[in-house]
Amino acid sequence: MRFLFFLGAVLMSSSAAQAAPKWTLVIHGGAGVIERERLTHEQDKEIRKALDQALEAGSRVLGQGGSSLDAVEAAVKVLEDDPNFNAGRGAVFTYEGRNELDAAIMDGRTRAAGAVARATRTRNPVSLARAVMEKSPHVFLSAEGADQFSIEQGLPQVDPSWFSTPERKRQLDEMKAKKVGWYDVDLKYGTVGAVAVDGNGHVAAATSTGGLTGKRWGRIGDSPVIGAGTYADDRACAISATGAGEYFIRLGVAHEICARVRLKGETPKQAADAVLAELGTLGGTGGVIVTGPGGNADWSFNTPGMYRAKATSDGVKKIAIYGDEG
Repeated sequence: MRFLFFLGAVLMSSSAAQAAPKWTLVIHGGAGVIERERLTHEQDKEIRKALDQALEAGSRVLGQGGSSLDAVEAAVKVLEDDPNFNAGRGAVFTYEGRNELDAAIMDGRTRAAGAVARATRTRNPVSLARAVMEKSPHVFLSAEGADQFSIEQGLPQVDPSWFSTPERKRQLDEMKAKKVGWYDVDLKYGTVGAVAVDGNGHVAAATSTGGLTGKRWGRIGDSPVIGAGTYADDRACAISATGAGEYFIRLGVAHEICARVRLKGETPKQAADAVLAELGTLGGTGGVIVTGPGGNADWSFNTPGMYRAKATSDGVKKIAIYGDEG
């Protein structure tokens, strides 16, 4: 009798374990020339802590049975509020000394999407992108229109000075003084992003950035461009990218990866590696994070490092910065 009771308990425990929803979350905080000698011990520690906090925010949503869409928004908001990354507070300056913010979000269930470019007052641009998706008839809003829509939707507003940090101002001044070219003076793309698959097998992606140091003429990169820097499709995978945006736009990187998964039967990792290799042949640098309905948790990048982290319902948790961390 005692044996039967024990056997029944084991079977019930096994059944519960099998019924537990599976989820995956992957986040990034940018890619580029990120090497140990370029970061102080304190910077390394702060960035890993921020990635961990973002991972915890998204994992909490998924662990409580929340949607992948809620999870990626929660994770990205944490990174937008952290000055270590080029998104929200800590965004880089345009050539004219402004902070102009881009973001996108996409729901893999319906392929609904929302994006904003050159927003200037919304504390969390990723939430503005989601409002565009859910509360407007449009996909993409920009500049004054995006700011106006944000106010109408009652999203938290801040003075533009909220986004400014001394380090980003130093980078702009250095770029102007050295006349080093069109791109980030430190060759780091601090865009942030998240991809997730929830317990119902639905994927979502979100990306947020301040763009490139010294960007001019209203330049918009790949992050808010659906199919370039952000894409999600339950039939394939979810992608968030970071890097030299012009190349990601030209290749349609995020959609290209999903298309390879859906039409060629490649794994998300195989597709990401193949598209990043092609990006490299054009001269582009950067990276992507990817997950699919099957729960994959992968990344691919062709730079020395990439701020990245992942967590799964199986207890997997990894935070990494440098290329040799796997």
